Amino acid sequence: MPESSIFFENSGISDKNRLYYSYRYHTTYFETGKGRESSFFMYGAILGDIAGSRFEFSKPDGFDHKKVELFANSCFYTDDTVMTIATKYAIKKGIPYAKAYSLFGRKYPKVGYGTMFKKWLDSSSQKGYNSYGNGSAMRVSFIGRHFKTLEEVEKEAGKSASCTHNHPEGIKGAVAAAGCTFLAANGYSKKEIRHYATQTFGYKLSKPLFLRRPFSKFDISCQGSLPLALVCFLESNSWESCIRNVFSIKCDTDTIGCIAGGIAEAFYGGTGFDEDALLRRYLIKPNDYGHLDTFLYDWAKMPD
Repeated sequence: MPESSIFFENSGISDKNRLYYSYRYHTTYFETGKGRESSFFMYGAILGDIAGSRFEFSKPDGFDHKKVELFANSCFYTDDTVMTIATKYAIKKGIPYAKAYSLFGRKYPKVGYGTMFKKWLDSSSQKGYNSYGNGSAMRVSFIGRHFKTLEEVEKEAGKSASCTHNHPEGIKGAVAAAGCTFLAANGYSKKEIRHYATQTFGYKLSKPLFLRRPFSKFDISCQGSLPLALVCFLESNSWESCIRNVFSIKCDTDTIGCIAGGIAEAFYGGTGFDEDALLRRYLIKPNDYGHLDTFLYDWAKMPD
């Protein structure tokens, strides 16, 4: 074991399923435990984005996060869904992440990209623009499910981030989101996932949601988004309750829903909803020529 790695003997991790941590870019060794059954590798992230889309900037009077309908006619997919599927496309096609993000970004130009990403799409060089925005973390759920070791997951998540969000915090956010998704899918407990996020990345997760709500604000940084997404997951008891936790606090609801939803789906083994029906409802839309565009749906459904 490398000298930089630390095994937390009191973390509750069994001898059979050993997890080693590194304080500096980050995990170096992992043995997979038993995986959780899952409906699919990205549904939780995509549906978290869609559910959160209508509450990103405002919520109606009398809003009750415990009772509001999750999937309404006013919901829609955003850049989070498009880039999540683009990540899968890059991996399955064996092409650079930058090429896939550029292809999808130009194919679906009006889904809510940030200003810096729009400039990146229009640039001929398409070099990373030193961003630490949460766009690097919202698109990595497939990475956390596709690769077989935590070391591979972290390496690929870092690569996926660095082509755009090459600020250290942007890379860290992507690696953390993918790593937590991987652990959630491979039988690890919430205690172990929390330990990984706090000890490896330094995220502070001790403050519960009810203490965060009075001081919450719209924050699109990885530094602000990852801890919140993780707490929404950690305080949940199902995928749905995780998304309702996201609704309960002022935040970038579609992106927090995408990140937290991906981890929760991996942990709980599904969303509890008719996922195919929802994907058909929201992803299949008429294109500019009046024909139904099934491209996003087809790639979301494509088996790993």
